[in-house]
Formats: sequence, C-alpha cells, structure tokens
Amino acid sequence: MSARRVVVTGATGFLGRHVTPVLEARYGRDAVVGVSRRQYDLTDPARARALFAELRPHVVVHLAGYVGGIEANRTWPADFLHRNLLFVGNVFQAAAEHGIDKLVYTMGGCSYPATAASPIDESQMWAGYPQPDSAAYATAKKMGIVAAEAYRQQYGLRSVVLVPGNLYGEHDNFRARESHVIPALIRRFDEAAQDGSPAVTVWGNGTAKRDFVYAGDVARLVPFFIDGDEPGPINLSSGVPTSVRTLAEEIRAATGFRGEIRWDVSKPEGQSVKIFDVRRLRALGLSCATSLRDGLAHTVAWYRDAVARAEPALRR
Repeated sequence: MSARRVVVTGATGFLGRHVTPVLEARYGRDAVVGVSRRQYDLTDPARARALFAELRPHVVVHLAGYVGGIEANRTWPADFLHRNLLFVGNVFQAAAEHGIDKLVYTMGGCSYPATAASPIDESQMWAGYPQPDSAAYATAKKMGIVAAEAYRQQYGLRSVVLVPGNLYGEHDNFRARESHVIPALIRRFDEAAQDGSPAVTVWGNGTAKRDFVYAGDVARLVPFFIDGDEPGPINLSSGVPTSVRTLAEEIRAATGFRGEIRWDVSKPEGQSVKIFDVRRLRALGLSCATSLRDGLAHTVAWYRDAVARAEPALRR
C-alpha cells in the first residue's frame, strides 16, 4: 500500500521522534504529519474526531499515551487508567468513523502478566494480571488489542498492535526520578565520570536479566506493518538476555567511567528474568539487530549533546 498521508500521534515523544523521520524517508516529508497533545488532545473525543476530519489521514500511527515511572503509577493509578482508556477508545472510534486504511497501535511489554514465563510469547498476554505497580496503565494499554479486534469485526478497520520491549535510545527521558534503567544508569555513570567520582552504586546484585531494544530498530519496522496485514499483537524486541551487571559494565565503558561499580543488594531489582519471544517477528523476516554496545554508543553521544543544549529531557 502506498500511503498518501500518515499521521503520527505522540510525535514529540520518545518513540515518536524515532518513528517520524523513518516514515518521512519512506513516504515523503509532505506525506507525514506529526501531532502532539498541543494540537489535538486525544482524551477529548471531539478533538480526536477533529484530527481525522482536519488532517484526513489514510494511516495513523498511534503512539500517544499517558506515561510515567513507577512512583507516578503508584500515586495516580486512576489517571493512568482513565486517560489511556480514552486514548484507545477515542482514536479507534474516530478511525473507524472516518474509514482510514490502517491504524498502527503500540503498547508496552509491561502489559504481559507478571507471572509470564520468559521468553514471553504473544500467547501469554491474557494468562494473568500485570505487575501491580503499573497494572492500571498496563491494562488500559492492553485494551488496544480488544479494540483492534472489535473494530475490525464491526467496521472492517485494519489495524496492527505492536509490542516493543524495553526501549532505549536517543530522545529518552533522562530525568532523575522518572527514567528507566538505561537512561538512569547513563546519566549516573556519565556524571560520575565527569566529576571524577570513585564509585557508582547500582540497585540489586546485577543478576536480573532483561531484553533491551534500540528504539531506532523498532522505528525502522513500522513501515512494514503499515504496508502489510499482520494483525498482531507482535513483539518487537531483540530477544537477547542481558544481565543488569553486564548492562552496567557496558555503560561504564560507553561513558568512560573508570571507577568502581558497587551493588546495593538491599534495593529491589524486579523480576529475575524478563525476555521477549521474537519468533513471530523473525518468521516475517524481521529483527531488531542493533547490538547493545552500538545502541548505547548512539545513546550516550546523544545524551552528551543534549546536556550541552540543556534539553528538557534532562531536567531533574
């Protein structure tokens, strides 16, 4: 399918900043329109309908959502549930009413059950309850799977649900109390390197294993799912287990920190293993192949440049 106009919601967010230039390269800059909450508040059904009426997209890549760290999820779970349910319901409804060609929807791997066995394949999505600290957010996002099937059945809306793994890369959130493990450690190690600190402390004992995926890899896959007819949900990740100890060593090397890594075993480190099964992705001839070392090098270089520019993503 040759898309004439592609609208990206959440275009100013982390993944949106990776996806938008990929789509511009694939379909042409004039064919791609990125929007944020400033233009269209998609929790308002009238503004969701206005987006479709005014921009008249043939394809929508729906990345917009209400996101935050564990502390925020614990404090405002009802807000995370309510707003993300609106993001799902309003956009799917408006897309169906306007008869668009394709809707691409992304959700996070946190929507899988807390008890899911690694490697986590797509069939486990409904086999249990998500991790309690972020369950309100995770369950609301999972409603996109239900919406995709419901609107396909009633309206014939073609959609695909994509499930990226633990994303990292340029444009991530490096704010001290909000960031995930990779941006948090990059900031900590880089500041220690600049300050000449003798040691950096990392939570846990370093044995927990995670599956990290470079955001640029995920972005490069989006055109395939726009043009194809794979309904999903489908995991987009590396499928490579990396221990937190290995991650810390790689970030120490990437930042040039020469001091000691100290492990605070009194602090939690979450599930012992969380890896995503990517057999379905590979069966399509696709992969997220950027190595952790290369992805970290790109991310550290961007971070240092952003520090020099005093980017908002770095404010405490």
